Amino acid sequence: MKRIVYVPTLAIALAAGALAQTAADLPTVDQILAKNIEASGGKAALEKLNSRVEKGTIEVVTFGVSGPIEMYAKAPNKQFSRSTFEGYGEVLQGFDGKTGWVKTPDAGLREMSGAELDRAKRSADFHRSLHLKEQYAKMTVIGKGKVGDRDAFIVEAKLSEGPTEKFYFEAQTGLLARVEIPDESGGQATTSLEDYKEVDGVKIPHTIRQESAAFSLTIKFSEVHHNVEIDDAKFAKPAN
Repeated sequence: MKRIVYVPTLAIALAAGALAQTAADLPTVDQILAKNIEASGGKAALEKLNSRVEKGTIEVVTFGVSGPIEMYAKAPNKQFSRSTFEGYGEVLQGFDGKTGWVKTPDAGLREMSGAELDRAKRSADFHRSLHLKEQYAKMTVIGKGKVGDRDAFIVEAKLSEGPTEKFYFEAQTGLLARVEIPDESGGQATTSLEDYKEVDGVKIPHTIRQESAAFSLTIKFSEVHHNVEIDDAKFAKPAN
């Protein structure tokens, strides 16, 4: 009987040791976030920027449509985007620091609420990479995975209320490569950040791919400009 008990006990001890060793091999959350900031250009370079204007194209693969897109961001926490599709019209989305809103030709104007509004608030933080840890109740390094053929450290981010999100940071470069969040259907929405290029001393992804059960789209930027004067009215919710 002693021998039967001893074997599984030894196996459990070895497995625990292996898990401890694996955990010890992983960087901490603070180390990953610090490397990401440095990879992006460094804290000083990031803080020199106070606005961003990006222009390019958007292709919604799901519906077989494409068109131009403009995205505007302004510190500390304002965002606006305009996409235009032939035969459909303009899709507008904004966050003015408090109110998030969306306007489409078929559904008209609506205000964001709940989890959607919370995500807009987090996303609109112009210096989000410097404040990422502050946006979540807890962040934990849960392992190593792949983004394409690249190794990545996976950081699980838990909100005080709401779903858990995952961030994939490239192990080699430190750049953020993917974000995964639960969607409203119970599935998962994935945003992939690719083709980083240096603009004004900071690394900016020039290709963004979004995938979920409801849609698939790709945004490619051909222009990125910083510290552009942007009127606050750009982010305000339209009257109708």
